[in-house]
Amino acid sequence: MLQPYRAVLSTPGALRFSAAAFVARAPMSMVSIAMVLMISAEYGSYGLAGKVSAAHVLVAGGSNPILARLIDRHGQATAIRPVLAIGAVGLVGLIVTGSVHGPEWALYATAMLAALSTGPTGAMVRSRWTHALTDPRDLHTAYALESSLDELLFIVGPALATVLCTNVAPVAGLVLPVFAAAAGGYWFLSQRATEPPSLRSRSESGVASRDAEGPRTSVLRSAGMRVLALIFVAVGALFGACDVATVAFTEEHGHKGATGIVLGVFALGSFLAGLLYGAHQWLSPLSRRFVILVAALALGVSVFFFVTSIPMLAAVMFVVGFAIAPTLITGNQLIQRLVPGRQLTQGFAWSGTAISLGVAAGSALAGMAIDRIGSRGGYLVVMGSAVCAAVIAISAVRALRGERGGVASGRTSVAPSTAGG
Repeated sequence: MLQPYRAVLSTPGALRFSAAAFVARAPMSMVSIAMVLMISAEYGSYGLAGKVSAAHVLVAGGSNPILARLIDRHGQATAIRPVLAIGAVGLVGLIVTGSVHGPEWALYATAMLAALSTGPTGAMVRSRWTHALTDPRDLHTAYALESSLDELLFIVGPALATVLCTNVAPVAGLVLPVFAAAAGGYWFLSQRATEPPSLRSRSESGVASRDAEGPRTSVLRSAGMRVLALIFVAVGALFGACDVATVAFTEEHGHKGATGIVLGVFALGSFLAGLLYGAHQWLSPLSRRFVILVAALALGVSVFFFVTSIPMLAAVMFVVGFAIAPTLITGNQLIQRLVPGRQLTQGFAWSGTAISLGVAAGSALAGMAIDRIGSRGGYLVVMGSAVCAAVIAISAVRALRGERGGVASGRTSVAPSTAGG
């Protein structure tokens, strides 16, 4: 099973840039849950915690397409180095605000600045893979690797943040992300040999002058991309609501410290599924696989509402997690199919933005529902989000195949979609 992963990681420079990106995006698995734990402990409100977390995620998601355009035009290192510095300042400010029980407006301000601490690292590392590999089977494996690494972060990150916030200090879970974002981010950006060429550098070298117009056209002109974005918003809402609802559920059952373990088990199922999914070369169409996976995710989370204990919740989450990574991997493959190669960073960034917007909405809605009717209210938001994702996917499968309004016919990527897609 591991042989395909060894093969892609043997690509010159691949192991280094993948490892650096792994460290750089570690905060994404810790900051939101650490904020919820800190604010609920220090300020006594899940509603406030959900809204601050939502503001954080909204800025992260909203800024990524803008940053992606800058990356495509100027290059990863040039565009992102100052952004990482701003994000690190925001994280430090959030720690200080929580430590002194600062005003609510300061929580919002620092949380929004902290949203820049990772930048669109997931989009950047996938763009590097697309630049480094030409075989679609290798790309399938590389995308699966990155999604599995994301899930590995969500196995360790929430548990670590929970331990730090509940056993050390409410703000302790935010300290490690400061160092990970700075060290990993600048290590990743320092690897210029594997950085995809920017449009400016290609123009200066006389390569395909028509590509210089690429970033002025939104990737959302593709009907398939618009559908994917809506589905990812709903999936993101599922994730955001699940985080907040799980914190409330474990607290209701007298074991708030178990939050990170439960969310880690959720991610463990996804991690294992991602490894298995990426090691196999699938022949069925991408769009059909994607719809089936989204529907399976919706069916699985519907069980959350009937859970009555923490062990039962962990067991259900482990099983449901098997639908997560394959869904995200297949979604990224669809993006690689629907978006012109010169705009792949933007395509991947938009998927992250859509998920971030959903996480923000899900966190806020779940926080308000929990304040009113408890953790069951949060899980109702989870189920509603999943149903919305499935309905959109099933009703718009033709757009996902690129049959209407897509830009797939004009794509110039060096690597086509996976076989059978």
